[in-house]
Amino acid sequence: MSRINAHFQVDHGDFNLDIKLSLPGQGVSALFGPSGSGKTSCLRAMAGLEKLPNSYFSIADEVWQDSEKDIFVPPYQREIGYVFQEASLFKHLNVRDNLNFGRQRIAPNKRNVDIDHICDILSLNALLDRPPASLSGGERQRVAIARALLTSPKLLLMDEPLSALDHSLKSEILPYLENLQQALSIPMIYVSHSPDEVARLADHIAIIDKGRLLKSGALAQVMLDAEVGTRFYDGRSSMLFAKVNAHQPEDYLTELAIDNLRLSVPQIDKPVNSKLRCRINAKDVSLCLTPAQYSSIGNVLAGIVINIEASDTLGERIICIKISAHQTLLAQITYASTKRLNLRQGSPIWAQIKSVVIL
Repeated sequence: MSRINAHFQVDHGDFNLDIKLSLPGQGVSALFGPSGSGKTSCLRAMAGLEKLPNSYFSIADEVWQDSEKDIFVPPYQREIGYVFQEASLFKHLNVRDNLNFGRQRIAPNKRNVDIDHICDILSLNALLDRPPASLSGGERQRVAIARALLTSPKLLLMDEPLSALDHSLKSEILPYLENLQQALSIPMIYVSHSPDEVARLADHIAIIDKGRLLKSGALAQVMLDAEVGTRFYDGRSSMLFAKVNAHQPEDYLTELAIDNLRLSVPQIDKPVNSKLRCRINAKDVSLCLTPAQYSSIGNVLAGIVINIEASDTLGERIICIKISAHQTLLAQITYASTKRLNLRQGSPIWAQIKSVVIL
């Protein structure tokens, strides 16, 4: 698999950036961290908008910057789509002409993103004749994303594209970003300080703070890390990848398949076989040595204890449980319960899941 490799260095006196990144050349990679951590600086350097000294950037087999070899490809020669926090559409052009502005920058023989396909994915067909002033914030941002994609980029950079939107508009646009992720083969680098956005969209995550890389890897794996867990959410949690297996309308439930396991959640409006993600707070998982015969907790998954860690909370332990070949669940229980159940690596266990957050 191709990689996106970067090493950026700059010293602004009050802020020093020195970061090495190696990201997958497919899917969505998130740069996550607090404001002022250096995320946008990295993105601008990738786009060539900032020429940082002692730096390097390549995608697949193309080198766009190598300071040691005096290589620097200017922004207009980099095949990059860039989506900013604000949509910045041309006010004097309607939606169709805004889209064509991006598309016409590319020679016809290099246009590998179909305008009709993008309009379908982002539901823009009904908006094509409207001026930007008549659009909602979410609609404007969808047009901006489409315009960036119609430059047929090798890499799409997104700099907190939802930060200017309120909660309802974010909820409106997130499904479109998920559709893009699934429908296109263009790698995306997504900058955000919102855990929910990253958890819903990213395949890979790089956590940045004060100009340094703290952790990088596959999203679900990184979330298991003790240091990352409390940075990413308020407390430890695990991410499970599932698909809709069946709906049970008589019980107002939807059954999810997590590999060969089954999980029931309150009924959701997703078709069968839809892929989704589940975040489970470690505090919402209790453990038992045998499945409870009579319990209000309907979700009970069998697994094997693979690790026991100290918790940030005195007197508690984090139990890492392998529930399938590729998925791991965290439970946070008391030290006393760990002793009472005689838990150790290799112990078979039943995990009772009290609550599931569908992303």
